[in-house]
Amino acid sequence: MAKILIADDSRFQVELVASGLRQKGHEISVAQDVVQAGMLALRNSPDLIVLDVNMPGGSGIEVLKRLRRSAKTQNIPVVVVSGSCDNDVQHVAMELGAVEFLRKPVDVEQLSSLLTGLLSAKEREKALH
Repeated sequence: MAKILIADDSRFQVELVASGLRQKGHEISVAQDVVQAGMLALRNSPDLIVLDVNMPGGSGIEVLKRLRRSAKTQNIPVVVVSGSCDNDVQHVAMELGAVEFLRKPVDVEQLSSLLTGLLSAKEREKALH
């Protein structure tokens, strides 16, 4: 189905999301810090990135900024996740082009529904061009 990059340093969160999405047939890759997240996004061209705000080596917000500046990754949908209830972070993530902001622990069914909608929209867009 879809290639999904999960960028999160929480093993619990990664396992929760990855196992749920694998059961639905998606291919999962995992980055545990901001450097890996940027490299895997460029190398793998995922269909969706699930990006944690707080990771080793920097901020998921900085990764999102870099993704949006690169021609290769600027159109990849990014779902930002955070355990924090900081509305400023949510606002910044959405301003930078995140398609959704979810609180941890992530509801896998909600994420899967969002992914289905994004993939359907992507397919419709391809058909138009």
